[in-house]
Amino acid sequence: MQNNFIKPEVISLKNSQVYNEKWLQSKIEEDPSLIGLGDLEFRNTEKILVGGGRLDTILYDPEDLKRYEVEIQLGKTDETHIIRTIEYWDIEKKRNPQYEHCAVIIAEDITSRFLNVISLFNGFIPIIAIQVKALKFNDNISLFFTKVLDETKFELLEEDTVTEPVNRQYWEDKANKNMLKLVDEVIDHLDGVKNEYKLKYNKHYIGLEKNGSANNFVNFKPRKNSVIVHIKLDKLEEYDDLIEEYDIEVMGYEKRFRQYRFKIQKSDISTNIELIKQLVSAAKENYRS
Repeated sequence: MQNNFIKPEVISLKNSQVYNEKWLQSKIEEDPSLIGLGDLEFRNTEKILVGGGRLDTILYDPEDLKRYEVEIQLGKTDETHIIRTIEYWDIEKKRNPQYEHCAVIIAEDITSRFLNVISLFNGFIPIIAIQVKALKFNDNISLFFTKVLDETKFELLEEDTVTEPVNRQYWEDKANKNMLKLVDEVIDHLDGVKNEYKLKYNKHYIGLEKNGSANNFVNFKPRKNSVIVHIKLDKLEEYDDLIEEYDIEVMGYEKRFRQYRFKIQKSDISTNIELIKQLVSAAKENYRS
């Protein structure tokens, strides 16, 4: 059976009365996966920013806790577009520091000169450039998105190298003494940890150290009524299945730092310490290797 070849017609969205910027924006917001950045969620459209301006679209990656500030321009890119995109990214980054942020430029024609300008920022300002083409097949319209400039990826440093050391009193004041005692109890049950490591108190978490060096395959963040435990492991089915066997409060997997997160209280020492012991043991072995 011979298939018919159909040559599509390339449509200029900039010059179209129907398939314009609003139409393109709506299609991206209806299905953010179209642009090729993964299984993202639509969060906001035409957001009015403090100081003026409207941010076209905000998309969100719930696994990476990351927001994408998306600006759309039909036709060729220009200098004002890149300035506006970076400005909006910076505003959102400052207003929502709990997320990681990335600027995204979507345009019909991303010129080589424009790519050269963007590449000067890439690595300092996370920018992704995506070129979009609209093709018409008879009465049907299709969109093709091509990533022409990707965000530079950096290896994450050991958190100790960028956090300020403090002491135990700091955490007792910030949380309370009972939650520090709970951390001590967890450590006392970790046979492979308590004899080799000691607690290292940092401003944002309590980690481990051995011979003066950080070994953060597990770390703790005490709160007023609980302790958040982070265990550094790749997300594997065997770990997920093991976790399901226990009645522990799971805070989800933090993909960015490759770690499982749990919220524990005093009662977890008797009910869930075996789970913590097994996961920490696996994390310790992986850390060594």
